[in-house]
Amino acid sequence: MLRGLTLNGLGAVENEERFIELAGAGGFRAVDVDARGLIERLGTDGALNKLQQHGVVIGAIGLSVEWRAGEDEFRAGLTGLTEAAAAAQSLGCTRCCTYILPSTDAKPAHFLALATRRLRVCAQILGAFGIRMGLEFVGPHHLRTAWKYPFIWTMEETLDWIDAIGEPNVGLLLDAYHWHTNGLASDDIKRLQAQQIVHVHINDAPNLPLEAVRDNDRLYPGEGVIDLEGFLRGLQHIGYDGIVSQEVLTPDMPKDKPEQLIRRSKAGFDRVFAAAGISK
Repeated sequence: MLRGLTLNGLGAVENEERFIELAGAGGFRAVDVDARGLIERLGTDGALNKLQQHGVVIGAIGLSVEWRAGEDEFRAGLTGLTEAAAAAQSLGCTRCCTYILPSTDAKPAHFLALATRRLRVCAQILGAFGIRMGLEFVGPHHLRTAWKYPFIWTMEETLDWIDAIGEPNVGLLLDAYHWHTNGLASDDIKRLQAQQIVHVHINDAPNLPLEAVRDNDRLYPGEGVIDLEGFLRGLQHIGYDGIVSQEVLTPDMPKDKPEQLIRRSKAGFDRVFAAAGISK
């Protein structure tokens, strides 16, 4: 498994170029960044050189299309998605991810039908560039009632939806926080196949009842109560050898310098990977 970072939890990093530098210097080997933006600023060769110079790869890009809103807005974003996918491919990135909110103001059956078609179109575009699409179920209980109707928030439901979308390049973005807030265990991961997982996020949670855990109140790996040893061992058991990227959402911007926060992150990764008996 390749250790990676998102910008979440790293404080006030000046830009993605500096993020790449800090991640490489801090011992991380993957970053989740905007490939198209990086190429617009540095050119393709410059972006590749920047990544190679600091020993990192792009872990995943975000899905740029707004698939949750109106049809016109969705269709207007498809050209940009094609451009983003081409940029990601040119930089060797093979993953694109989006999240599923667990409730909605739209009528759920109608929204599910629309979203299934839209995500299928996105997957087909990404697949043409050799990119997989990861869907992230979101588990915190407070978001399950944030909007009028319940929607998808479990791993089982998300896997069913992936089957309904029906494209071979679609799988899970498995986030330790959402795994935890769903009350899942290592055995639930062991029932998966490695190819069902596109990308992984790691983080930790405070010692609170599951129904009180807030989505934007995350801790750094190894600083909370999530069974990250079991989480990682489950991934190792099924042969997942992709990227595990830290994603720490907090109510306020961390006040420490990014260099300090990356050292803190590295120490957390070292603890939880060592506890799981994983050397790399």
